[in-house]
Amino acid sequence: MVEDSPKDAAPTRCGFVALIGAPNVGKSTLVNALVGSKVTIVSRKVQTTRALIRGIVIEDNAQIVLVDTPGIFSPKRRLDRAMVSTAWSGAHDADLVCVLIDARQGIDEEADAIFTRLATVKHPKFLVLNKIDLVPREQLLALAAGANERLEFENTFMVSALSGDGVNDLRFALAQAMPEGPFHYPEDQMSDAPLRHLAAEITREKIYRHLHQELPYQSTVETDSWTERKDQSVRIEQTIFVERDSQRKIVLGKGGATIKAIGADSRKEIAEIVGHPVHLFLFVKVREGWGDDPERYREMGLEFPKE
Repeated sequence: MVEDSPKDAAPTRCGFVALIGAPNVGKSTLVNALVGSKVTIVSRKVQTTRALIRGIVIEDNAQIVLVDTPGIFSPKRRLDRAMVSTAWSGAHDADLVCVLIDARQGIDEEADAIFTRLATVKHPKFLVLNKIDLVPREQLLALAAGANERLEFENTFMVSALSGDGVNDLRFALAQAMPEGPFHYPEDQMSDAPLRHLAAEITREKIYRHLHQELPYQSTVETDSWTERKDQSVRIEQTIFVERDSQRKIVLGKGGATIKAIGADSRKEIAEIVGHPVHLFLFVKVREGWGDDPERYREMGLEFPKE
């Protein structure tokens, strides 16, 4: 006599979700809210995300791999063109596209251009209206209706990535929309960005936070060394590269005060992520024309534009 076998467990699901939107609509904040931990930098400055940083979410039997693309804008420099190209490649390669709109801005010129180009992306699309806590309900409903007239969305979500309102509903829907298949990453992994890279991104975020008015985008951070010591602490050396000596002096600050403040903030956050004490040493160097160096683009996960 053959016993009845237990009911088969639900099959696993796994897929890639690209977050597309104009700069500063809250993509990085939403990735961090969905993951429940910091995997990408957040800044008031636009265009802070340069590479396709993936946040990894487990929801029931599904693994959702979030691709936080650079904000889509009108490119002017070589770096700008590389970032925009990377964003659109993320949209075309994903299983599903989440289109983020700042509810306060509505369908402005940037969002309109994104909608026009998204018509060529064949994957299913979710509309996500962010920052809903700052907009009256009637305005939100009108915005959702107008957006769905412009483009065919599978579903519409209203969230506040900052407060978490509506994020759980979005996470559940994304999980249900993922195709059946095995997980791509270990269940306890939250990002495929190496810790060295994430540490550099955190320091870059602190630079923006302390110098958002004074320092332009011609700065990058590289983690030169990462040493795990016997007492379980981590020694990290990083170099902040700028394009001119005048920018170097701004980063250092009077008597080194600015670089010390940047280092203290960065060290605290990196320590929270790695779970061990961190000894962070920052250096500032001038690297003229790094924005035209193909090697720098490869390090950031971007393709170097020929022109």
